[in-house]
Amino acid sequence: MAATLFHNARIVDGTAPERAAPVSVLVEGGLIREVGKSLRSDKARVIDLKGRTLMPGLIDAHVHVIAGLADLGRNAALPDSLVTVRSLVIMREMLLRGFTTVRDVGGADFGLKQATEEHDFPTPRLVISGKALSQTGGHADFRGRYDDRLAPTTRHRLGALGRICDGEAEVRRAAREELKGGADFIKIMANGGCASPTDPIHFLGFSVGELEAVVEEARMAGTYVSAHVYTDEAIRRCVEAGVHSLEHCNLIKAETAKLAANNGAVAVPTLVTYDKLTSEGGKLGFPPDSVAKVEYVRAAGMESLAIMKQAGLAMAYGSDLLGEMHRHQSEEFVIRGRALPAHEVIGAATHVAARLLKLEGKIGTVAPGAYADLIVVDGDPLEDLSLLTRQGRHMPVIMKAGAFIKRARLD
Repeated sequence: MAATLFHNARIVDGTAPERAAPVSVLVEGGLIREVGKSLRSDKARVIDLKGRTLMPGLIDAHVHVIAGLADLGRNAALPDSLVTVRSLVIMREMLLRGFTTVRDVGGADFGLKQATEEHDFPTPRLVISGKALSQTGGHADFRGRYDDRLAPTTRHRLGALGRICDGEAEVRRAAREELKGGADFIKIMANGGCASPTDPIHFLGFSVGELEAVVEEARMAGTYVSAHVYTDEAIRRCVEAGVHSLEHCNLIKAETAKLAANNGAVAVPTLVTYDKLTSEGGKLGFPPDSVAKVEYVRAAGMESLAIMKQAGLAMAYGSDLLGEMHRHQSEEFVIRGRALPAHEVIGAATHVAARLLKLEGKIGTVAPGAYADLIVVDGDPLEDLSLLTRQGRHMPVIMKAGAFIKRARLD
């Protein structure tokens, strides 16, 4: 792999409210080797960025790469071969938006992750939970009120978001099976959800004993638990049980947000998905009952950002889109920018997300020793977050592990 030397790069990594002074960045062997002024290399191709913005590759900490359809019940019935091909397309498009790493929080298996690591297809780095754990009637149970078929316990289809487990013994077995199967962390459904048919938003699902059991299993494996949660009560129960990653959090209150921050938890808001489910979900096959539940959580989303910021609760970037709505992945930047400073919004998709994924220092930064996952942006995203949207239109260069995924002329 040829070395590359970027000159006149103004770095934006989410740690400061202004672009840094121009520097040079040397890339060798898939890693960032040096960052400094006036670097030289006889072996490297030289690219003069002429003051453009250089950013670490973006990180989306809440995706479902297997969700080719908005109707997750229908998606779970598709053949694995079709889901695989659609997933590769979904991930390729994510990469071309500048997302060089994504965390799948329900659905993708180790085989799909291995396919991304064999580099035969252009995809982001993939961190996975395997199948999300759900109780009967919970957020990964799509059987409906009149379907009394037994939930499968093995050989779950790739297109299924999760698996069903009830009671501490089943929860422990399910967690252990996902970890054995290659999960990097465990995802649980600890609240009702919009996409599923039989669980109202206030539904708490797992008992405290079940929550504590799955947290213990994750800790014994050296990892953490991520929980689908909306209501303040559900969030508090999870924090008290030791859950580390709190997905959505639309209905969180100040006291619980402070408790989560003090416990070192990380929140992953996903506001763009509610916006798009409201405007597009119905026509793309999202069930009518599910569309009706979306508004309940959507309206509180912006307020939750202010509450979590005031509490000092770290927030990573998440999109949580389904089907054709994946194309809106980058619009979360603009939505959050209405409530938060631009550098904090960007930081959610760089250093905060890197820490959550346990890849701090390797992704989400432009520093020696990090993977050479880099994007070049025409303009200053600290002044205009929409430069990170529009399917990578303002990103003439996208690099992953030192290889160019996209390289347009910089004249």
